[in-house]
Order: sequence, then C-alpha cells, then structure tokens
Amino acid sequence: MPDLPSLLSTIVAAVVVVGVALYLVSMFNRLLTLRNSSEATLAQIRVAMKKRLDMIGQLVEAVKGYTKFEREIFEKIASLRTAIFNVRPEMLSSVDRESREVLGTVLAIAERYPDLKASTTVLTLMEAIRGVEDEIARQRYTYNNIVQEFNIMRETFPSRFVAGAMNLGKMAYLKFEEEIEAPPAIQV
Repeated sequence: MPDLPSLLSTIVAAVVVVGVALYLVSMFNRLLTLRNSSEATLAQIRVAMKKRLDMIGQLVEAVKGYTKFEREIFEKIASLRTAIFNVRPEMLSSVDRESREVLGTVLAIAERYPDLKASTTVLTLMEAIRGVEDEIARQRYTYNNIVQEFNIMRETFPSRFVAGAMNLGKMAYLKFEEEIEAPPAIQV
C-alpha cells in the first residue's frame, strides 16, 4: 500500500495538471470566441454598408426625375455593393469613403432642388440613411472593442502562448475616414 505523503503529492500534481489544462482550454475558447465575434460583427457592418448603398441607390432613383444621372453613378453603386463582401476588413474604409462620396454627390444635387428636398420619399430615405450611418458606427465600435480584447489576450502572458500555438495573428482595427473628416450632412 502506498504511503500517504506520496499519494497526496500525486493527487496534488494531478489537480495542478488538470487545473492548468482547464485554464489553457478556457483561454483557447476565449480566443476563438473573440475571433468569431469579430467575424460576426464584421458581417453585420458589411450588411449595414450594403443597406446604405441600397438606400443611396433608392435616393438616386428618387432624384433621377429632377436631374439626369450618368450611368457611372449606378455602376459605382453596383461595384461598391460587390466590393463590400469581397474586400479584407482593412479595405472597408475605402469602400466606405467611396460610398460617402456618392452620397455626397446625390445630396448636393438634392440641395439644388427645393421641391425634391421637400419630397416625402427623399426625406424618408435621408432619415433611413442617417439611421444606417448610426448602425455602422455602433457596429464598428463593437468590432474594435472585440479586436482590442483579442489583441490584448494575444499579447499578454500566458494567453500569448495559446494564441501563438493557434497561429493567431494580430487583428486590425476598422478605421473609417469619418474619424478624421465630418460625415456627410443629411439635411431634413
């Protein structure tokens, strides 16, 4: 029969090994949760950006009766819709910038026509676009917070070893130009 001190040391060692293993598994799961949360939030940002482009397209249709739009605006909107789902996260800022330019062009045209600016359809679309802008900002804030937590875990001890074993690289923040420049003013 084994003596009591060696049995206790074996049990303590087993508990320590199981405790460390459970801790490492929890870090692994947290890193995966953060990565998946960032991907889900990024997908929501892409959907909101597409929704904004769809509304810009509807706004263009509403304004079309007052002025002649060139085909390139419609082609630009179509190419931006496609780009939203095909570019890396760090390239979304250029898609955002281009869609804001298109929106700015349409809003500038609407400003020149008081009857158009007073149209219920145009006012409703402008209000909806404002709501989508807020949604994109909220989702981007959430995404960047998730990325921050992920990057901190990736760089701190001991989770950095788990992240290294998983070959998880640092994630990039979403930086849109509105942080630097003012967003397009939508007058109602």
